[in-house]
Amino acid sequence: MTNLATPTARDRRRWARYLVDERAEARVYRELASRRTGEERDILLELAEAEGRHEQHWIDLLGETPKRLPSPGIGTRLLSWMARRFGSIFVLALAQNAEARSPYADEPYATAAMAADERVHHEVVRGLAARGRRRLSGTFRAAVFGANDGLVSNLALVMGVGATGVAPSFVLFSGIAGLLAGALSMGAGEFVSVRSQRELLEATEESDFADSALPHLDLDANELALVYRTRGMDPDAAFDKAREVVTAAQAGSAPVAAAPGENSHDVVGSAWGAALSSFLFFASGAIIPVLPWIFGMAGFPAVALALGLVGIALLGTGAMVGLLSGASPLKRGLRQLAIGFGAAAVTYVLGLLFGVSA
Repeated sequence: MTNLATPTARDRRRWARYLVDERAEARVYRELASRRTGEERDILLELAEAEGRHEQHWIDLLGETPKRLPSPGIGTRLLSWMARRFGSIFVLALAQNAEARSPYADEPYATAAMAADERVHHEVVRGLAARGRRRLSGTFRAAVFGANDGLVSNLALVMGVGATGVAPSFVLFSGIAGLLAGALSMGAGEFVSVRSQRELLEATEESDFADSALPHLDLDANELALVYRTRGMDPDAAFDKAREVVTAAQAGSAPVAAAPGENSHDVVGSAWGAALSSFLFFASGAIIPVLPWIFGMAGFPAVALALGLVGIALLGTGAMVGLLSGASPLKRGLRQLAIGFGAAAVTYVLGLLFGVSA
């Protein structure tokens, strides 16, 4: 820090707010660390220690810890609450966003090292969150996008059918039929998609098809070296590896298994899990536009309530995707809302035109 003017009461209040936020963030990282083991636990504890250093900086500027401190910000309190109860990928995603919003780059009383720390913390938390995102990617993708598809497709369906002026019972039947047809289609599609991807990955893995033939290969002229060359080894290294394996096989030792790499099956997810999630979440989304007609409503009140319920759900699913991807939950929620209502508007106008012509 360069020489600064005498701090004002406003400056001191700002320092106190920074102090409580740093203290709360350190507590969040310690809460998360208590639910982790190994390297992740060590990383989170080091992040908590760094936040403690930042806290001490503001205490030093204030002279001592004030007797009365402001409450942490809403985002920090939410983060702390979720860390105590869940300790999940959602907390890491929120923490990533919080680190990205650090005010220290424009704070004259913060050191350059503190501002740099916050930027690095963002990348560290992003790396931790990425591990969770990879574990969630298969089934979570099917669940969230299944729910969103159910919301949008069935809202568009009941809006279009309802706009023609048919009886409420027909709108209800159309919505239930759309729910079942869409859920079955989504479940079957996810199963085929994920199973096919897993089968493609299995086809690229190493096999033991030729292991029984290894003892009969010629040490100086064997084809095993070609196998290792197809796996990326250069010719000399492939030949040396082939001699080693053949020698071991002729001596009666079992071939050494290749070291396992990243389990791509975990990234893809379970085919049944993706199918079931897609079916259930599509159905859970598709039932929402139909609720007004299920409870006996009709006409404009049913349409208005359906739009309101679906709007809330679209904002929620969009915000969840934004949160887990490290993007703005509000922007993602509004994008989902615009897409869903846009599709419903198209079918509603089409239904009006069809009703008039009929």
